Amino acid sequence: MTAHPPSGDPRSVGRLRRNRILSVAGATLAAAAVWAIEVPVLGIRLQTQFGNTAPQDVGVVLVVISALAGSLAGWGLLALLERRYARARTIWTWIALAFLLVSFSAPFSAGTTTTTKFALAIMHLAVAAVLIPTLRRA
Repeated sequence: MTAHPPSGDPRSVGRLRRNRILSVAGATLAAAAVWAIEVPVLGIRLQTQFGNTAPQDVGVVLVVISALAGSLAGWGLLALLERRYARARTIWTWIALAFLLVSFSAPFSAGTTTTTKFALAIMHLAVAAVLIPTLRRA
């Protein structure tokens, strides 16, 4: 089955784009908000370590860039699916949930402490909790 991108009323296309931009921004802000609670408020020191490298602090800039990149990739995938499939949003939702599950491997393998692993997983959940329903609905 082939679907077609939204056409017709330019206002509806503009609204769709605006809503998706807001979805990406909201997901990115959710990650930054979680970081702001975990690090300055709760005093958690977020550090990751890959292999034998030195531990690296996870700052808010890295959190924002990561959340923004992942959210934009999700939007891009949804846009591609919408051009090809009538049930694009359903397909995308399942893919997004699968990516969420896979994304947990990063905090659990690279986190230096149990607290860090849990804190990073909460950030992943925060991004997904905003992005998946809002992009799906947009």
